[in-house]
Amino acid sequence: MINRDKTRAKARERAKELVGKMTVEEKVSQLRYDAPAIERLGIPAYNWWGEALHGVARAGVATSFPQAVGMAASFDPELLQKAGDVAATEGRAKYNALSAESDRDIYKGLTFWSPNVNIFRDPRWGRGQETYGEDPYLTSRLGVAYVEGLQGEDEEILKSAACAKHFAVHSGPEALRHEFNATASKKDMAETYLPAFKACVQEADVEAVMGAYNRTNGEPCCGSHTLIQEILRKEWGFKGHFVSDCWAIKDFHENHMVTHTPEESAAMALKNGCDLNCGVTYLHLLKAYEEGLVTEEEITEATVRAFTARYLLGLFDGSSYDQIPYETVECEEHLALAEEMTKEAVVLLKNDGVLPLQVSAGQTVGVIGPNANSREALVGNYHGTSSRYITVLEGVQDKVGHNGRVLYSEGSHLFKDRVENLAQVNDRIAEAVTVAKHSDVTVLCLGLNETLEGEQGDTGNSYAAGDKPDLSLPASQIELMEAVLAVGKPVIVCLMTGSAMDLSMAQEKAAAVLQLWYPGARGGKAVADLLFGDASPSGKLPVTFYRSVQELPPFEDYSMKGRTYRYMEGEALYPFGYGLTYGDVRVEQAVCSSRDTKTGAVLLHVKLKNAGNAATGDVVQVYVKDMESPFAVPNHSLCAFRRVFLAAGEEKELEIAVSGDAFLVVNEEGAFEKGSGKYRLYVGTGQPDRRTAVLSGKSCVEIRIDE
Repeated sequence: MINRDKTRAKARERAKELVGKMTVEEKVSQLRYDAPAIERLGIPAYNWWGEALHGVARAGVATSFPQAVGMAASFDPELLQKAGDVAATEGRAKYNALSAESDRDIYKGLTFWSPNVNIFRDPRWGRGQETYGEDPYLTSRLGVAYVEGLQGEDEEILKSAACAKHFAVHSGPEALRHEFNATASKKDMAETYLPAFKACVQEADVEAVMGAYNRTNGEPCCGSHTLIQEILRKEWGFKGHFVSDCWAIKDFHENHMVTHTPEESAAMALKNGCDLNCGVTYLHLLKAYEEGLVTEEEITEATVRAFTARYLLGLFDGSSYDQIPYETVECEEHLALAEEMTKEAVVLLKNDGVLPLQVSAGQTVGVIGPNANSREALVGNYHGTSSRYITVLEGVQDKVGHNGRVLYSEGSHLFKDRVENLAQVNDRIAEAVTVAKHSDVTVLCLGLNETLEGEQGDTGNSYAAGDKPDLSLPASQIELMEAVLAVGKPVIVCLMTGSAMDLSMAQEKAAAVLQLWYPGARGGKAVADLLFGDASPSGKLPVTFYRSVQELPPFEDYSMKGRTYRYMEGEALYPFGYGLTYGDVRVEQAVCSSRDTKTGAVLLHVKLKNAGNAATGDVVQVYVKDMESPFAVPNHSLCAFRRVFLAAGEEKELEIAVSGDAFLVVNEEGAFEKGSGKYRLYVGTGQPDRRTAVLSGKSCVEIRIDE
């Protein structure tokens, strides 16, 4: 972690000096996301709202990485950090160029409201694609890495300012987010919902935290004394600035009904530590001040925090980052990194031997499906613009070239019962069947896009999508899949979604199944490389693929009981941490080489071998289970992981550290305490569950630790 305490102290003193010259009216004006210029003090306008979940978003051309949940499937913190650095570099390049043209519009600043470290606790949640999955440990490691990438390694200046969101206990339903009260036990809070935020604050020194729309245990998150003052600032020592979600503060009086007027809502948020308002409710702060609902000291403190961030970014004094040229935007190095990320993100769920495909003379490859040639299915939500898009169809066409033939059919509409409005129902299925019959193998691209899963539309966001009602593909696509599979030729199902779907039919009848996520603007090239064996799939699922929503508790229930791999009672279709490769990496031996008696940390010595014929990446995963504590999670928990690469036949030895915190449990009061002293560590390339063993043909090595 970069220590910027001295730099922050200096920036705060300069901020206090500048803010001390402002009138109350001027201070209040700076607490909106669209802060106006104060010309008499030489302060330019600044718009705080920026997005960079998987590359700079909504600000024109930028390198497009896979959606966040796809990047999570890489299980690769080092690559996440590099992706964050790319976003920061391109953000700086765009800021330098555009501000020189006096363009200080929304999305063009250096404060990025990313990453989203909420827990993807229910697959129906439309915004789950923005997260790093369902596991708090994985989310923590990737969140810290991405924040570090965004904020840079300079101890004096932030490259950009990251923001961990949405604090806290926020993961749907979207339709109720403006009025919903998420009730979570102290145990679930400490064990699941808060660890990633804590890690971003204490390990990565994240500059900003954004509150959620909902209430948590009765308090609106953007005005919660418990969350902001007690936990975030007092318990964790957060020193950055806090920003509301967009138009969330007006929910206090319009939907949550905890206040009566905009002035009361603005006062409640400010007094409890919300420094910046994405929205318009802080337009009422001046009146709230005049009515005695807030003090000038409280207004001043919020303004000082905001300007401390601007000084930390070097916006008044300049920095070496001012020299980053516009030519870095979508440069070859950045595009290559995005391609690498896509290759690590794709998860191979089934392969009966049809993959990898061979490019051979006379071969005909069919490419079918509404997402096969869809740009929308490449990018997910909160995305930038690419100067070039490469769909799966285009990637396959480029790969096959003149050596064979590629036949294409859209097959069906994404969700409507026909493609052409005047046509009969299923107007593209006959063509799709014909393509499948005339092809040696078919690549069937199904799934969703941001119009079917995403963020609920409101006045602060143009997207009108939301949650899924269930895990089924749209009926049009189910009929298409049935028809293509019925042809009897090998079919490779490629799913492009930001969440888990019911793939039971594909698992039963398709020759291969791949989860592509939303693979990035040029993702089709990387996908084609994977299909044809120029690289091996090596992603692992950061979420559980359930068989149906009937296995899950009600969407509105925030208890973790029955949710995610740590608490579920049934058997997954595809488990968390699962993913095949073209190789065969196995953990041949794992032993505890040492244990720190003070911290409880364990050092594991692991021997690996790729017994397969193909070079591949893979992820060594370590899970811990407390065998006797009544406070332990019902199943087991990820506690360490390491991405590796092995050539065909290669053997490798490595050491993996397991933190002493892995052996703690959380009691009903939300306090961490020592476990039972009887533990099992499981080391493998997936979970130590029966379903993973059946699907992968591999079991974990078990290590007993008895104190």
